[in-house]
Amino acid sequence: MRVLLVDDHPMVRRGIAGVLRDGLPATRLGEADSADEALARVAEEDWDVVLLDITLGEQSGLDVLERIHRERPRLPVLIVTAHPEEEFAVRCLRLGAAGYLEKDCTPAELLAAVRKVMAGGRFVSASLAERLASLLGGDLAGAPHEALSSRELQVLRLVARGRSAKQVADELGLSEKTVSTYRARIATKLGVSSAVDLTRYALAHKLVD
Repeated sequence: MRVLLVDDHPMVRRGIAGVLRDGLPATRLGEADSADEALARVAEEDWDVVLLDITLGEQSGLDVLERIHRERPRLPVLIVTAHPEEEFAVRCLRLGAAGYLEKDCTPAELLAAVRKVMAGGRFVSASLAERLASLLGGDLAGAPHEALSSRELQVLRLVARGRSAKQVADELGLSEKTVSTYRARIATKLGVSSAVDLTRYALAHKLVD
């Protein structure tokens, strides 16, 4: 079994690798510490599963997930992140993730998750399964940011990190006018009125570190 670990913290990668080697001795591991490296390795090599963090320095694992699902739809991606599931799990599953696991999980939970997604299943916690059932039944309104598109979430995270409209435009390859349009849409969806409010919202919901 070939597993690609994508995380920008070497110690985290080492810890996960140790769990996998102990529990699944035949595992062959690869590592990537950035979005660009992860996408390059997925394009150039064959993997059985990708373990992916959401936050990759200044980059977003959500973009990596979306690209992998679009280009390699049969490759299972298990999200392993410090972000609590109520913040990102539903979005990740919508983007094609095969499962969602928080980093404070036990080694047994990590191994169970890897085995399940490798077998073609989806791994979610009991609380997340209940949340998904409620969403399908229309009984639960998600957090406002769950209504944002992936691009809108990118813009929100950059604005919350103090980027100017020009810096956001340069980083995402957009025009400043387009960035301003995105910011207006985001503000409307989140019910806020200023960049300061956007930043406060992002910090309160742990959308940025």
